[in-house]
Amino acid sequence: MNLTNQTEDDLFSCYSPSVVGYRYFAVLWGCAVTIVGTMGNLMTILAFALDPRLRTRFNVLIINLAVADLLYCTILQPISVDSYLHLRWRSGQVWCSIFGLLLFLSNSVSIITLCLVAVSRYLLVAKRAVFERVFSNLGLTLLVISSWGLGLASFGPLWRVYVFVPQVCTCSFHRTRGRPYTTILLFSYFFVGLGCVGAFYLLIYKRVQIASQALLRYRLSRRSSKKNPAPSVQETDDSGVESGAANTCSCEMSSQADLSQHKDEPSQSSAKALNPPTANKSKAPTNAAPSSQSATSGDDGEFKRVTRMCFTVFLCFVFCFVPFMLLNIADKENRAPQVLHMLCANLTWLNSCINPVLYAVMNRQFRQAYHVLLTKAATPFACIWTRWQKVFTT
Repeated sequence: MNLTNQTEDDLFSCYSPSVVGYRYFAVLWGCAVTIVGTMGNLMTILAFALDPRLRTRFNVLIINLAVADLLYCTILQPISVDSYLHLRWRSGQVWCSIFGLLLFLSNSVSIITLCLVAVSRYLLVAKRAVFERVFSNLGLTLLVISSWGLGLASFGPLWRVYVFVPQVCTCSFHRTRGRPYTTILLFSYFFVGLGCVGAFYLLIYKRVQIASQALLRYRLSRRSSKKNPAPSVQETDDSGVESGAANTCSCEMSSQADLSQHKDEPSQSSAKALNPPTANKSKAPTNAAPSSQSATSGDDGEFKRVTRMCFTVFLCFVFCFVPFMLLNIADKENRAPQVLHMLCANLTWLNSCINPVLYAVMNRQFRQAYHVLLTKAATPFACIWTRWQKVFTT
């Protein structure tokens, strides 16, 4: 019996004199991630549900990412904090396997969702018709369900090889038992998947640059000929869905307008010679042009801001996971200090709580929705504080 307990302690222990002091930093870090991640991702979901302006097709993908992060912050992160606090896994082998499965399920859904976000932004500026078909309401529902189904199908077969890993004091799949399947999975998700995301954002950047240059040429030609640009009145939101359409149309319209302008110049000049414009008529184009140009520039800027936010979310994911992945590749013999392994593993925790902060900083509508939710949540406490003040003053 003592031999069995000793063996179990060895299997589920990550104790080392070198990490006794570091564990307190890891516990504080994990508690902060749990609190900030749970509140932030929950506020993101509530903002989407309560604010009609945020209920767009693009934001469905943002909510799917928030649900995956909420799963980690609410359920998995507290268990990790407990294992770091006691320097051992206290929940048994079954929960170790469940933990490992949910951990990689959350990470895989996040990567798949980042890929879908990048693809949707690219199709929005490059192939609007394809975007409308693929990312329709039904298409989005199937894509969200498929992201979770694909993640479960990918990491579910590893159920028997999830073990406690002392180097990072958490449960993961065994380094050698699952090969070559685990190697293929990690390469497919973390290298091919994230590489595709970066490639799509590069394509988006090139398309936006081409559209901006074409739009600039179009405005210059309209100003030189003192004509009204075609009015483009279209409601936009922070998701950038409608603004993407405006950008795509403006890119196509600019080249067509330049051609039609050169074709129509002789007839227009003769018409002006016969019927010279009056003073009142000449003022109308002058007043209409700035408003139309500002609307177009606003649409273009809105799309760029949303795309920049999505790209920042992707960069943060890469920043959080690349050090851990590179360390595991370089240190196959586990010769690196255990503190270094734990530090790189703890850096991945940041990914699950940082996205709501990015939404608040870089997205106006999410920031306003967060403010409304926090104000409503603080109202009861403000009432209680007011009553206490009245009681003490009387």
